[in-house]
Amino acid sequence: MAQHVAPSLAHHAGRSLRSAQRGATPVRVASVPSGHVYVRHLEAVAPSGAVRRLPDPRPDRAVTGAAWWPPRILEPGWVREHADELDVVHVHFGFDAVSPESLAAWAETLHRLGKPLVVTVHDLRNPHHDDPALHDAQLGALLARADAVITLTPGAAREIRERFGRTARVLPHPHVVDLDRLRRPRVPHEGFVVGVHCKSLRAGMDPLPVVETLARVLRGMPDATLRVDAHTDVMSAGNPRHAPALADRLRVLERTGALDLRVHDYFTDDELFDYLGSLDVSVLPYRFGTHSGWLEACHDLGTIVLAPDCGYYAEQRPVLSYTAGDDASLADAVTRAHAVRPQWRAAQAERLAERDALDRAHEEIYRAVLAQPPLTLVP
Repeated sequence: MAQHVAPSLAHHAGRSLRSAQRGATPVRVASVPSGHVYVRHLEAVAPSGAVRRLPDPRPDRAVTGAAWWPPRILEPGWVREHADELDVVHVHFGFDAVSPESLAAWAETLHRLGKPLVVTVHDLRNPHHDDPALHDAQLGALLARADAVITLTPGAAREIRERFGRTARVLPHPHVVDLDRLRRPRVPHEGFVVGVHCKSLRAGMDPLPVVETLARVLRGMPDATLRVDAHTDVMSAGNPRHAPALADRLRVLERTGALDLRVHDYFTDDELFDYLGSLDVSVLPYRFGTHSGWLEACHDLGTIVLAPDCGYYAEQRPVLSYTAGDDASLADAVTRAHAVRPQWRAAQAERLAERDALDRAHEEIYRAVLAQPPLTLVP
């Protein structure tokens, strides 16, 4: 596998920013993807115009609900055809279905075209893969050829350094909830509502043991309600994503009054934010993972998060941690949430300042990789 040998980003950052005024010729960035809420909120609310992110090219084949997937920017032919329209390529998500060999060839095409590659590592473990081997190889192919690496937490940066030999700049996750909703006070409700969302049961989730523990613990709290949501595909016999053991047990617990079960299709963004805002606590039932946009949305809305101690959730935003698979630690965490009711909510002013800082930091990184000598790949 090729190794990355290049001068440090810090060496060039000062020079590049001194030589380029904000608002000068914009850096044209092809983001993978551009339309994701994370990427949209890397730009200041009043953008300087110093960075221009290109719109997502339409995929050759339509995928329901995903206007950008599979991302055409990850095709060598696309970047060759559109090389004159972009300055930097920045990968966030969307490479799940691309082989490590194809990613390596694509990144080397960028190198030959003189287009720097920036990679933000959101997931060190793909939450959709039982076996981490493929994602490890995909990350390895990208990080070996990246001109700059970004991640969201110090723990993830440390793991990237240990596993891949790359130094990642740590930049926080921006807000997820829209700014108008950030201003609104929480809607009061009676009782103490704890939510677990089974979604469509990704590989990294194991909700049933979490639900069983919460049902037992909350039974002793007279003001507490356990709300469990699941997508229709998980609960419907005959659906390819049907999970019969989970569905049957949730129905039993519902009949006994242990939980409030809601079965529905995917929430719209507004429905999701209404749901999260209606909870006092959202419990993440993950077996493995790294970072979480769900957690960020809860932080925007003032909903307490109970997160497993795998990954780096506790470094991302304030959470109450529990050990995945440990009933006692989960019971302790929800009992503490009920007793203490910590008030953790993002302030709109803080989120706006964060976006300004992220805007400046990304411009700095883009101009620095454009100023540094070409990447040298050693076989």
